[in-house]
Amino acid sequence: MQQLMVPDIGDFKDLPVVEVLIKAGDVVSVEQPLIVLESDKAVMDVPSTLSCTIREVLIKPGDKVSRAV
Repeated sequence: MQQLMVPDIGDFKDLPVVEVLIKAGDVVSVEQPLIVLESDKAVMDVPSTLSCTIREVLIKPGDKVSRAV
């Protein structure tokens, strides 16, 4: 089982998740939007880096994400 991680979103920190576009059981393809984030400059869709079936979603609207270092 692989984990589908949020790809590199640049040097942003604590961006709020505005919307989660997937749920458990969904089949996603590469480049399909997974979540929507909002910065002080833009709203952005974050695409999938894998084609896979989603087993569990660990993020929800209101959560904050940062670039993993």
